[in-house]
Amino acid sequence: LELERNKTKNLGRSTKRIKPAQRQEDVDPVEGRKHIDVQTEQYLEELTDRPIETDVDTQTDAFLDQLPAPIFIPMKTGVDVETQVEDGELFDFDAEVEPILEVLVGKTLEQSMMEVMEEEELQNMRSHQEHFEQVRNAELAETQRLEEAEKRRFEEKERRLAQEQERVQRERQVAEKVAARTFTKGFLSELQSSVVANLQDAGFFYDPLEVEVKEVFMPWLMESMNESTDMLRVARQIADDLIEAAGARQSMMAAEATKLREAVAEAKRLAAEREAAAAAEAAAAAAAAAAAAAEEADAAEDANADGDEGQA
Repeated sequence: LELERNKTKNLGRSTKRIKPAQRQEDVDPVEGRKHIDVQTEQYLEELTDRPIETDVDTQTDAFLDQLPAPIFIPMKTGVDVETQVEDGELFDFDAEVEPILEVLVGKTLEQSMMEVMEEEELQNMRSHQEHFEQVRNAELAETQRLEEAEKRRFEEKERRLAQEQERVQRERQVAEKVAARTFTKGFLSELQSSVVANLQDAGFFYDPLEVEVKEVFMPWLMESMNESTDMLRVARQIADDLIEAAGARQSMMAAEATKLREAVAEAKRLAAEREAAAAAEAAAAAAAAAAAAAEEADAAEDANADGDEGQA
């Protein structure tokens, strides 16, 4: 009892010591914050749920035997009277003890039955609690399994969504690239044809063979023909003069006529040789010019083809 009193006192002291001071009513905290209790004493003290306990021992002197208290004898008052009571007149033990025994036995039996019923009830409660624990553990395991399955399904769903978004993104990029390539190809094809047409109309693209024939071969051919024509005209004029002179001097220069004929024939032969030589030279020059023009045309076509391939 003394130890329990000491523990109760220590607990009361600790409770009084760590009891926080009541805080005066203050304004409400702002949104997102809350008030807390803070020690404002000079020395901080650790607050714990369990009070501080210390063991203290002491040794006291042995108690001295106390003298028994004297029997109290009250002062006599009144008049003493005596009477004689025989056995069985005031109290019959056998008759009076029976209801007391019945009450005691009944209470004992009732208490025993209550204790037995409490034990059975406790046993039933323990078995029910064990069954409940088993069911709860099974339900908890099933819940955890379902949560894990749901988590896996959610992760799989998120992964599938990410894959689908990536696929849609790739398809959109491919579609944009295809559309850009198609547009660029159509635009460049039209641009190339329009630029080539404009350059051709402006005269930047021409046939080298045709230009060579027009600017080199035809002037040279016309000049050669003019020279040949002039030579023929001169020859004819000389022949006409000689024929006229020969006709006038036929009678006088019969012998010379033969020489003149020979001279005319020789002149014709020389003229023909010159004409043939000039024609051969003209044909050779024309062939050389045509070959050079053909080579330049091939080179120009190759250059145009390379330029088209580079633009493509």
